Amino acid sequence: MRPRIPSKRPMGRVLLALWMRALDKPHTLTASSPAPYSPPPPPPSEPSGDYSVSGKKRGRKKGTKNKGSTEVIKKLGDATLLFAEEKFNEAIPILHEIVRIAPNLSDSYYLLGSIYNEIGELDKAINFLMLAAYVSPKDASLWKKLIPLAKKKGDASLARHCILKAMRADPEDVDLKYLCGDMYRNLCDYQKAAEIYEQIGRIYPANIAVRKVAAQMYRECGQIDKAINLLEDYANTQTSNIDWSVLDLLISLYLRNNVLSEALRQIKRAQLQLGSQQKLPVQLQAKEVICHAYCGDMKHAEIFLHDVHLEPSKENIDVIKELASTLEKMGQYGYAVKFYLLIENVATHNDGGLYFDHKEMGSSYVKVAQCYMVLGDKKNAIPYFYKALQSMKDNIDIRLTLSSLLIDDDKTDEAATLLSPPKFPELQSANTPDQQKPWWCDGKVKMQLAKIYYNKGKLEDFVDTIFHPILETLNVEYANRKVRPMKKLPNTVLHERVKILGEQRPDSVFQGLKPIASPDELVKANRAKKIIEKRAAANEDLKPDDPPRTKQVPPVPGLLTNVEHHQLVLNLCRTLALLQRYWDALQIINRTLKHGNDALTDDKKGELRSLGAQIAYRAPDPSHGFKYVRYVVQQHPYSLAAWNSYYKVISRIEDRFPQHFKHLLRTREAKPDCVPPIIISGHRFTAISQHQSATRDYLEAYKLDPENPLINLCVGTALISLTLGFRLQNKNQCIVQAFAFLYRYLRLCDNSQEALYNIARAYHHIGLNTLAAIYYEKALAIEEKDHPIPKLPYEAGSRVPEDLRPGYCDVRREAAFNLHLIYKKSGATDLARRILKTYCTV
Repeated sequence: MRPRIPSKRPMGRVLLALWMRALDKPHTLTASSPAPYSPPPPPPSEPSGDYSVSGKKRGRKKGTKNKGSTEVIKKLGDATLLFAEEKFNEAIPILHEIVRIAPNLSDSYYLLGSIYNEIGELDKAINFLMLAAYVSPKDASLWKKLIPLAKKKGDASLARHCILKAMRADPEDVDLKYLCGDMYRNLCDYQKAAEIYEQIGRIYPANIAVRKVAAQMYRECGQIDKAINLLEDYANTQTSNIDWSVLDLLISLYLRNNVLSEALRQIKRAQLQLGSQQKLPVQLQAKEVICHAYCGDMKHAEIFLHDVHLEPSKENIDVIKELASTLEKMGQYGYAVKFYLLIENVATHNDGGLYFDHKEMGSSYVKVAQCYMVLGDKKNAIPYFYKALQSMKDNIDIRLTLSSLLIDDDKTDEAATLLSPPKFPELQSANTPDQQKPWWCDGKVKMQLAKIYYNKGKLEDFVDTIFHPILETLNVEYANRKVRPMKKLPNTVLHERVKILGEQRPDSVFQGLKPIASPDELVKANRAKKIIEKRAAANEDLKPDDPPRTKQVPPVPGLLTNVEHHQLVLNLCRTLALLQRYWDALQIINRTLKHGNDALTDDKKGELRSLGAQIAYRAPDPSHGFKYVRYVVQQHPYSLAAWNSYYKVISRIEDRFPQHFKHLLRTREAKPDCVPPIIISGHRFTAISQHQSATRDYLEAYKLDPENPLINLCVGTALISLTLGFRLQNKNQCIVQAFAFLYRYLRLCDNSQEALYNIARAYHHIGLNTLAAIYYEKALAIEEKDHPIPKLPYEAGSRVPEDLRPGYCDVRREAAFNLHLIYKKSGATDLARRILKTYCTV
């Protein structure tokens, strides 16, 4: 960091060093492009010192400075003449020689700065003028010379520094105070700006404009009492030529401080000064209405509406807008509507134009509509929302509010049209970051439109509207969860914060000027500087880091936290399942349960998982929904309907499914008294022809539930299949045991048609055709009525239509076909033909 020049007069060596740095490198001028000549301002002061003709010093006057010898004065005069003649190339070496001989002389630096300013070398001009100013810090003209150059360069810190130095050199210069006040005002430092303007007001007490600005600055920084004190003296002493804007500001300050009596006193005093023949200005009449409204008297508001004639002007519009807004805040919505509607009349030109843009007019219509909504008059609010929408077509909040009002008014088609994309959308690219997405791509609009379609039963339009925004939102939420907060700030952020402490001026001699920043920013910058120094001391890499990953904004914000949105997601999944878009529904279900596990209620989670089980039961590939079927049986471990659904899903998975085997094993270990998983395990062994293991599982289930007809049937069929193998030695005993279980099954079923058919089928399977024919004939003699199929857990309470043909519980055709095979094998073809004609023809 380059050394900072102290405020005191520097030593000669320091000035010489700074002079060398200010030069940077030699400069040569081109004669082809001479700079336009403008004579420089006179040097700050004539060379000090009193010399005789012989050059002998006689002494100096009190308060003057020794600025050099006769040789220096002569050279300075020659350089000044060369500067006046625009011979800059000849003047610069002479001035450099003067600086070398007399470094404490400010005139040489001043001339060098003026020369470089003329030839367009702004940085060098500022450097030499700063040297001149620091050599003569009490010369305010030097600091004033630097202010426009700093502004031209765009260096706010340097401009502020020069203004403050100039004010310190000349405290009585009012122009400098004006510059300083405007500077603080532009920097939003209202406290300091108010103090500067107040100082100007003390110098010029009659300047009411300065008082007004100072009061406004105090108002901005919240010091209302000081602002009132600045204006009260003027208002109380003025008897003629009243500045109504100042009085209006004072009354506004009284109202802000809730001092209604003083506000009314000032208004009455102004009316007395005008007399009964003249009326108060419009802004004061509006203030009078506000004061009486706070007191509960709305008579003056009616008088204002009927008697006051307002000319079309921007000032009158602002007055009415402030009056209407104040009445709205007070809860006087009826009067607020009248004044908002008055704005349209005041804003219109004689030629039909407006005094302000359409967006401001649209905001007034919005205010009118909102007041009508608060008053409960929604029908009158709708047309004003339409008027506002004509001026602000891209305003999403207006569209959503208006669509809600239309839905409440049973105008759903009109609401859907309002939220639907236009037929000829503008050519806008919603993917470019520098362009805003069109209103019809907003997630809130799509959500509202989707609700309308769902309530009207337009399921396909509902899905097309909301599916992709919800899926994209869930993907974005998943990506945002991977964005972890940084444990330490990256180096790029630290360097950006440190820049506030001092702007880098590589071409400037003077560094370390006080930065323009808020106290919080300065604290962060100092902390960042310390961190950089610690990392540098620890030999950490200070190279710029990769840009940190930031969280993206999802299309539908709050999807996983809003309860109303949860219901919409559930409706979407149900609709997708109904439209047989099973994979899309499973995508939404999987992501919702994964990312919204903390926000969803247990009821919603259960509904989504039950829906996933239903999709797995119906989808062509049920493996993706296996976990939801598993969840159903985990919630209902003793439900036969749940296990029936589970087994139907598993039986449709062709390949071996390890998750299924692990689940059965865990369930049998956790609940040894649960029969369905044992039976399903036996079915699995039967499917792979391991009948001995299947028999073991069936017998284990038989111990738990011996009166179950299905278990007895499974044990009997497994034993029969076991006898057909080659390893069994005592096959007859096994067959007898099998039929013992089958006849027990027949008894438990009360000799039903299905049980008789299964007994006949067992005899037929082992070759006892005579006994098989007897039981087939018994089955043919019974006519079985249709019974309702047990519903799955997710179908309980629902009225799902059953598309089944009559006679789906009757097995006489199967029994007749098997019986005809026996007759045909025994040679009774006529009997076999008659059986087929009787039972197996359509």
